[in-house]
Amino acid sequence: MKILSVKDPAFAAYGRVLEGYDFSSLLGTLEAQTLRPTDSVTYVPSEAALEADSSYAMLRDEIYGGMPIQIGYCNGTNTKLNCVEYHRDSEINIGAQDFILLLAKQQDITADHKLDTSKVEAFLAPAGTAVEVYATSLHYAPCDATPGAGFRVVVVLPQGTNTDAPTVGSTFTENRLLRARNKWLIAHPDASEAADGAWVGLTGENIDIRRLIAERGI
Repeated sequence: MKILSVKDPAFAAYGRVLEGYDFSSLLGTLEAQTLRPTDSVTYVPSEAALEADSSYAMLRDEIYGGMPIQIGYCNGTNTKLNCVEYHRDSEINIGAQDFILLLAKQQDITADHKLDTSKVEAFLAPAGTAVEVYATSLHYAPCDATPGAGFRVVVVLPQGTNTDAPTVGSTFTENRLLRARNKWLIAHPDASEAADGAWVGLTGENIDIRRLIAERGI
């Protein structure tokens, strides 16, 4: 596996970089008012301090075409894939520090809801860069870009995403993957989510980029 830049042409299959926007105020709030665990990852779907920022209206109206949105965050430290998830819409990620996204394509999920982790690619997003991750891009928690550095990442999604899941029937087998509202998830057998009842469908190695990011600093 190579770590490519989100500005590499290969990223176009997964998303795009949002050019021409200034998110310095939003990132300042992220750093000042959210905690970053040093040994785990925390995710908050909706954070009032971030949603009070002036960029909220711009993200809602220009990026999501006026749809109701939420602005939350994912902070912590991580180097493993563990799971992949997808939504029915794009997700915006903006990092206060460099971070790495591990991505695959929804089209590569098999009919029995499995995915070989050899399909996963790694992309580095520089600090301050806003990226749109398309609805068909499988993703999960960001990863550190430098050993031990951790990350703080703004996460923008349609309102209600990643909150309590609706009650669904068993007619559609995809319902087995529904982990939260607007969140379908596939776990690796080694992930804690698997032990917690998530659908287990990642086959192959549970990717860990610890060595790759260490080599970046040599």
